Amino acid sequence: MKRRVIKLFGIFAVLFLVANSLSSWTNNTVKYNKPDANYTATVTPEQKSKFNFLTIGKSFVAFKEALAFKESKGKYNRVNIYGYLGKYQFGKSTLKRFKIYDTAEFLKNPELQEDAFVALCSVNKWILQRDIKRFKGKKINGVEVTESGILAAAHLAGAGNVKKYLRSYGAFKFEDAFGTTIHYYLKKFAGYDTSLIEANRMPKII
Repeated sequence: MKRRVIKLFGIFAVLFLVANSLSSWTNNTVKYNKPDANYTATVTPEQKSKFNFLTIGKSFVAFKEALAFKESKGKYNRVNIYGYLGKYQFGKSTLKRFKIYDTAEFLKNPELQEDAFVALCSVNKWILQRDIKRFKGKKINGVEVTESGILAAAHLAGAGNVKKYLRSYGAFKFEDAFGTTIHYYLKKFAGYDTSLIEANRMPKII
């Protein structure tokens, strides 16, 4: 008998709460905010920076974009005062290595520039593969040596000069026409994931 009374009481309590909730809901007014078709969202540079960090982090994409920004502010049509070309500031002799002779066409072709950059990284990784294994994780002049740092430095100074720098433990000095050093590139571009770059003596650009 007690169980039946408790059960009935529970049912009435639930019905009362539901009825009360419905009554309360019907007395409320729901307002719908219609979006403004002319509204434009504003993203601050700081927010953009945070977004980029979260999305590409230390990936290979982040590596090449960071290097490109240092070289040319990321501009495909950039030619500097010394004649270096494109987003990654290639020298004409380097382009000839990949059988790219038409520099005007090269400047207008983003895909070709991206392919050339990957090809150059592949060549440099092949040339420096022993040095990468030997020096990766060691510190030279206070900077931890990483594969991405080595590849960036090779882009700046050439693989041969990077070899000299590493094997002399930083005693060999190099700087480009703007005063940029191997030490600076090793530090600035350290820790990126360049594992997808295959060491290749003769990569082909299709």
